[in-house]
Amino acid sequence: MNSEDLAKYIEATDSISKPWLLVQLRLKKLQERRATISAEEYERELADLHQDLMKLGEWWRGIEAEVF
Repeated sequence: MNSEDLAKYIEATDSISKPWLLVQLRLKKLQERRATISAEEYERELADLHQDLMKLGEWWRGIEAEVF
């Protein structure tokens, strides 16, 4: 699945409020740009993405059935 397909899925399922899907979209877009950016820029953006993912924490605990 490419970033365009993932974005369409997020939109079609009204999942814009699901932050883990937005992180996946950012990761997919970064992967698609990897060949056009420097290794340092890729690593920096990947580290930023990882930091944002870790900030999500475990907000889903106890409501797994509802959100997944």
